Amino acid sequence: MTRPRPHWPVHGTVVCPWRSAVRGDRTVRRTTTVTASVPPRIADACWEPDPTTAALLDRSLDALRALDDGDGGAAPLHRLLTRTEAVATSRIEHEDATAEDVARALVGVRANTSATAMVQAGDALERLVRAAGAGRLDETALLDAHRGLLRGDPVDGPYAGRYRTVQNWIGGGRTPGDADHVPPPPGLVPALMADLFAFLERDDLHPVAQAAIAHAQFESIHPFTDGNGRTGRALMAAVLRARGASQRANPPVSTVLVAERARYFAHLARYRDGFVDEWVRDVAIAVGAGSDEALVTGLLLDEVAQDRAATVCAPGPHAVLGRALEQDAVLTEEHAEDLLRRAIRQGVVRGAVEPLLETTIVDLCRAGVLRPVTTRRRRRAWIAPAVVVELDAFTERVRAGVEARAHRVAW
Repeated sequence: MTRPRPHWPVHGTVVCPWRSAVRGDRTVRRTTTVTASVPPRIADACWEPDPTTAALLDRSLDALRALDDGDGGAAPLHRLLTRTEAVATSRIEHEDATAEDVARALVGVRANTSATAMVQAGDALERLVRAAGAGRLDETALLDAHRGLLRGDPVDGPYAGRYRTVQNWIGGGRTPGDADHVPPPPGLVPALMADLFAFLERDDLHPVAQAAIAHAQFESIHPFTDGNGRTGRALMAAVLRARGASQRANPPVSTVLVAERARYFAHLARYRDGFVDEWVRDVAIAVGAGSDEALVTGLLLDEVAQDRAATVCAPGPHAVLGRALEQDAVLTEEHAEDLLRRAIRQGVVRGAVEPLLETTIVDLCRAGVLRPVTTRRRRRAWIAPAVVVELDAFTERVRAGVEARAHRVAW
């Protein structure tokens, strides 16, 4: 079988001096140079999909728009998808935590560092997509998102929101000599990122293809000391928002990628050799299949909401907090108080916030609608078990779909 020829510019290389910042063994001391990969400039690079890929790209966009429109009860799902994407993008980086851990992290409990990372990944995603929707997908927005991602990190926190000024590498241990990928020297990063932002200003590429290529280019540049993967995957959603492919929904791309992690990283390696078509197709499949499954989940969550309304028939504050669970599996005390305070001002409910909150939470917990995940008296958090079950089922359906496709399609 003839191997497909690349038609995207390949990466170059440059040999740079290198010296370890810490003392090491003989191998570390003898490593004095590093061969770094230099991504091509892509602001004006040409790429055209073949007919099959073009059809796949259009199909993925149709699925995303159906999800974005909220048909079939999916409208409440958009906030939940952001949370699910934050969890998935963190799991790609081997961070793992339960829904209870994430809920506790939202109210400042730092017992699980992975949960904190997931919360901050969601914050970074929201920041970048919100800026893109306002027409500001630029360096300022990207650095702000990265700052939110790594805020408080004990190692990389001081470098949050800044391009790296040191050489980094992926894999290979203590030196870059045996690394899987050595990104460009730090001195080249600002110009390469400027070129990437110029690429993002184009409107002649299909939005899904543009998002895929932008992500691969970003990962090759690896502009930060840490958080590149999570920021780069948020960039895909931001590109789709900037191009008008979505107005509310963030496609669950990371939820698909985490199910085929090895294939995802192999695509990024092949991109450096000029192979982009298969990566674009896989992203299109991820956007389309993920959006289809999310639409199903929206319908199932609508049934959960109906069951919840039937279980807790009391109107007023019960309905106010119940509606909040249509947009998030987690309810924090601060958010619950804000919702009740607003409802009181609007005349929807009567009474004082604190006693209303206490009696309503007790009723919802007794009915199984909520479950507490904190034991302290203030800054509490609860999760909605039925919503968590549906989100877990969504992730499992995506994983099963990826495995089924892997059996049907050869590399």
